Amino acid sequence: MAGKALRRLTAGGIALAAAGWALRDIPAELGGKASGERLARMLRSPRFRDGAFHNPVPSGTAVPDDVPQVLAQMLRDREQRRPTGEVPLVAAPVVPPSRTGVSAIWYGHATTLVELEGRRVLFDPVWSTRVSPTQLVGPRRLHPTPVPLGGLPALDAVVISHDHYDHLDLATIRALNASQDAPFLVPLGIGAHLERWQVPRDRIIELDWEEEAVVAGLTFTATAARHFSGRTLRRNDTLWGSWVVAGAERRVFYAGDSGYFDGFAGIGAAHGPFDLTLMPIGAYSPSWPDIHMNPEEAVAAHVDLGGDLLLPVHWATFNLAPHPWGEPVDRLRREAKAIGTRLVVPRPGDRVDSADVPQLDPWWELLTAPPVRR
Repeated sequence: MAGKALRRLTAGGIALAAAGWALRDIPAELGGKASGERLARMLRSPRFRDGAFHNPVPSGTAVPDDVPQVLAQMLRDREQRRPTGEVPLVAAPVVPPSRTGVSAIWYGHATTLVELEGRRVLFDPVWSTRVSPTQLVGPRRLHPTPVPLGGLPALDAVVISHDHYDHLDLATIRALNASQDAPFLVPLGIGAHLERWQVPRDRIIELDWEEEAVVAGLTFTATAARHFSGRTLRRNDTLWGSWVVAGAERRVFYAGDSGYFDGFAGIGAAHGPFDLTLMPIGAYSPSWPDIHMNPEEAVAAHVDLGGDLLLPVHWATFNLAPHPWGEPVDRLRREAKAIGTRLVVPRPGDRVDSADVPQLDPWWELLTAPPVRR
């Protein structure tokens, strides 16, 4: 009996220690608060008024009225919202990027490495197991990262679209800050998070929409998006955005987490056309139609932008909405085929060359659960 009691006490102590370890970073996870010249720049932004940033067109609330119904659906259909087996991963070899072309490696969710005219740009890197202020709870990965963070090649830039946990990850930023020399390009206000996480100020480039910076010979332009921000209950105290990355001849567009809006046509006219667009296709719902686009809207935005090749992101890795796991890419494929859009759906970790796209392989179909009959 004494032995069992001791084991229980030991197990309890280990559990408490583990919980304490997981909880210790929560204050840092919440990020920093803008002050000084950073805050002054935010206050001067045309997007900032009444103490917060605003979308270019009115958007619904980030917290829908039907939360209980949405949560009930997510609990009821859990098996539909995860792959039925292991997601196939690829570890693309590290090779010198083409000096004239465009290629991309999608690592899962929104994390994507773009190789543009010999430079490497990493978008929204997230290597943590959970996208949450603590690794004890929150959406958990449905597949591992294809490569360890230390296995990345030397980067020329790291680009962040906004400060939600599934796009801005403390542990990943700290690791990249220690292992890479690349600057971090972020929308207004997010630099306060990075500085709290020990990123040197001279490696942080903060931009408002339509501001640009030249890094490693590439021109980075922060562009509009229809979304929201916040790592606490306070919303929209930092800016969100999409990004244009332009070389001498090639151009790439990343939509971030944007919902659909008519501003994509203006971005295409001002900055396009684009050899490659990275478009979010998952985590949509009729309960929040303004802040995440659905697959058909992703194709429409790609067309508005003057995109050539569409690579879908923001699906497959985390459960963030009540739709089935494979539904976003199925809907995307149908819509792209209907209007003749060039589409590539790589396995996580595989390299895609925009000039040499293989025939579409619907690898996800083998992992999609059959529809629930009611």
